[in-house]
Amino acid sequence: MFDLIVKGGTLPDGRVTDIGIADGKITAMDHLTDADAAEVIDAQGDLVSPPFVDPHFHMDATLSYGTPRINASGTLLEGIGLWGELKQVMTQQEVYDRALAYCDWAASMGLLAIRSHVDTCDDRLLGVEALLEVRKAVAGYIDLQLVAFPQDGLYRDPTAFANTLRALDLGVDVVGGIPHFERTMADGARSVTALCEIAAERGLMVDMHCDETDDPQSRHIETLTFETQRLGLQGRVAGSHLTSMHSMDNYYVSKLLPLMAEAEVAAIPNPLINIVLQGRHDTYPKRRGLTRVKEMQALGITVGWGQDCVMDPWYSMGTADMLDVAFMGLHVAQMTSPDEMRRCFDMVTNVNASIMGLQDYGLRVGAKASLVVLDAGNPIEALRLRPDRLCVIAKGKVISRQSRNDARLDLSGRPASVRRRHKAHSQPS
Repeated sequence: MFDLIVKGGTLPDGRVTDIGIADGKITAMDHLTDADAAEVIDAQGDLVSPPFVDPHFHMDATLSYGTPRINASGTLLEGIGLWGELKQVMTQQEVYDRALAYCDWAASMGLLAIRSHVDTCDDRLLGVEALLEVRKAVAGYIDLQLVAFPQDGLYRDPTAFANTLRALDLGVDVVGGIPHFERTMADGARSVTALCEIAAERGLMVDMHCDETDDPQSRHIETLTFETQRLGLQGRVAGSHLTSMHSMDNYYVSKLLPLMAEAEVAAIPNPLINIVLQGRHDTYPKRRGLTRVKEMQALGITVGWGQDCVMDPWYSMGTADMLDVAFMGLHVAQMTSPDEMRRCFDMVTNVNASIMGLQDYGLRVGAKASLVVLDAGNPIEALRLRPDRLCVIAKGKVISRQSRNDARLDLSGRPASVRRRHKAHSQPS
C-alpha cells in the first residue's frame, strides 16, 4: 500500500509514470493501481518535478522592504548601509516572523530547500538565533541550510571573526564570507584563506560572496579556488555572484575558469539581483554584471541560479518563485536554445540540490518524497509560463493544492475559457 500515488505525470526528461509514496519516501515509479493508495493525485498531462531549490538567499532581511527606509540609489553599497540601520531596530521575533512567512510562501511555490546567509556582524547574533529557530519550525517541509556570513567583512568588522565562530558553534551549517568588502585586496585574500581553513577544520562547506562588484581587478575567486585545492575542499565550495567576471579581461578568464573546474568550485549567479545592482556607475554601454554562465558550463563547472533577495534593502520585488529566477537568467545569459532552456530548469532543481549537497533529493525510488505538480507539460513550458503549482508534496505529505486556472473571458458577447497554458504539439519538450 502507498500513502499517495501521483498518477500519470510527465517527468522533466519526458517520461510518463506513476509515483508511489509511502513513509515519506518514493517507493515505486511504474504503472500503479489506484486501489493500492490511500490517496491518488491526478497529474496526467502535467509536469511533475523535483522541488525547486534556492542555494543563495538572505532570509534574515527578507520582507523588510521600506524599514527603516527605501534604498534610494538602488546600489549594493546603500543596501549594505541600510541593512546596518535595520539591524539596529529589528528584533529577534520580527526576523523569525518574516522568515517564517517567507518559508510558507516559498513552500506554496514548491521551493522546498533553501540556503540562507545570515549576518554574523552583530554581537547579539539576533538573526542567527532567529533563523536557527525557523530551521526547526520548517523542518517538516523545507530543508533550510544556514551560512555564517560576516556581512561587514571578517576583518573590517572588529568582532566578526569571533561572532562567525560563535555562529558555527551554535549549529550554522556553512562558512561564508565577503572578501571584496574588506578594506584592502590583501585583507580580502586573507579572509578567504582564514575562512576556508575554518571550514576544513570543521568539515563544513564554503559559500562565499565573491567579487560582487563591477571592478575587474576584484579576483578573490582565484584565491578561493587556490584554497579549495590546498585544503582538499573540492566539491564543497561555491563562489556566489562572481559579477566582476562580467568585466574581466578575456585572457585572464581563460586561465581562471579551468582552475575553477579543476578545483570543483561551483558558481551561484543571482540574475534578478545582479542585473539590478551592477552597472550603476555606468553611462553607456551599461553593464549588467551577470557572470559567464555558459562559458563555465562549457568547461564542466557546476552553475546554479540563486534568488538572493525578496523585498529587502537590496531588492524591492520577488515572488519566491525559482522559475522567475531561471526565466531572468535565461534571458540575460542568452540561453535560448531548447537544450539551454531545459538546462535553466535543471539549474533551479537538480543542479542547485547538488550545490547544497542534498543526498536524498530527486525523482527516484528511495529518494525523499518531495515533488511539485505544475500546470505545464514540460520544463520549457514551465519556464515560459511560470505556471500554477497544482500540488506540492513535502516529505510525503501534501502541503499545498491549487485548482486549475479556468478564467472566463467575455468579448462582445463571445465568452471563452482562457488558460495561460498552451500545449502545442510542435513545442520542444
